[in-house]
Amino acid sequence: MKHEGYDASTLAAGQKTIAEFRNVSKRFGSVLAANDLNLRIAKGEFLSFLGPSGCGKTTALRMLAGFEAPSEGDVLLDGEVVNNLDAHRRPVNMVFQHYALFPHMTVAQNIGYGLKQQRPRLPKNLIAEKVSKALDVVRLGGFETRRIWEMSGGQQQRVALARAIINEPKLLLLDEPLAALDRKLRKEMQIELQNLQRQLGITFVLVTHDQEEALSMSDRICVMKDGRIVQVGSPQELYDRPRNRYVAGFVGTSNFFDGKVTKVTGTRASVRLENGDEVEGSPVSQVSVGQSVSISVRPEQIKLHRSGDGATARVLNRIFLGEHTEYLVKHDTLGEFLVLSPRQSELNDGPFNTGDVLFASWEASAALVLDSK
Repeated sequence: MKHEGYDASTLAAGQKTIAEFRNVSKRFGSVLAANDLNLRIAKGEFLSFLGPSGCGKTTALRMLAGFEAPSEGDVLLDGEVVNNLDAHRRPVNMVFQHYALFPHMTVAQNIGYGLKQQRPRLPKNLIAEKVSKALDVVRLGGFETRRIWEMSGGQQQRVALARAIINEPKLLLLDEPLAALDRKLRKEMQIELQNLQRQLGITFVLVTHDQEEALSMSDRICVMKDGRIVQVGSPQELYDRPRNRYVAGFVGTSNFFDGKVTKVTGTRASVRLENGDEVEGSPVSQVSVGQSVSISVRPEQIKLHRSGDGATARVLNRIFLGEHTEYLVKHDTLGEFLVLSPRQSELNDGPFNTGDVLFASWEASAALVLDSK
């Protein structure tokens, strides 16, 4: 999917490329799993592939790892085409969703397993020294003799990370490594992974369908759909300036109102919604009169008032979430949409209750006019 002024292969000035897809496609029989991928991954960055099941993100990761070869195009590592280079010969390591640890081995044996396969053989004392350093990096010093089945889920994940980094790969691939952890531990490990990546300076490439995970951990996110790259950018860029409705809906939560453009003036566009209302918004890319678009408004951009002008809304549901309160409201003409009210606002003005009638508003700059596809 090509977009005006958009090139997924572009990096900021001064960034060195460590891995690259050049016009890469991958077919499994009649299924096109990856379609014309063009992407440059910078040395030392944390990049995430984000998208739903079947979007092509895992296929892209497996082609970097060497577990799959592209049907068309080239995969490059450090400037060299590696299409036909075996996985074990690439400067790449991978952490799998279920860790793939050997249950009959100790922690030290698991971590040092790859080193023992190297030829010529490394001295035992050197392997022990490297294992000890890797354990210190993941904060598991002193666990050398533990069995894998004696470790918690978070500890097992750290063992898998230590095993992956001990060979000092240029690229560390992470295939949904936090999916099996509970919410609290997952958040802790997100911070651990960020700190580890900065400490080691290794390029991390993560595959995930969890938007919160991608937003919180990544320097850049590559959003995929139907085997294609839809948009690449920093978490803030994708959240504040999504290229289309798909990205806005997948990266964060948004309210959508569909309509057609009636007027374009400078940085504003007027959109007549399906219910007949006229709404002003800020186009993310060029739009034209008559074009079908979606207005996207993030829930935290909407303000609720006890008095005001215009159509009213009624609170259908209220969920207290600690740092904010989520309201589902039904507007007289716009229908149902979500609003997030910050805790401080609730403390100052008091909360709204189910059944309350109120007024809702947002700034025109908060209403993004997006391609509806």
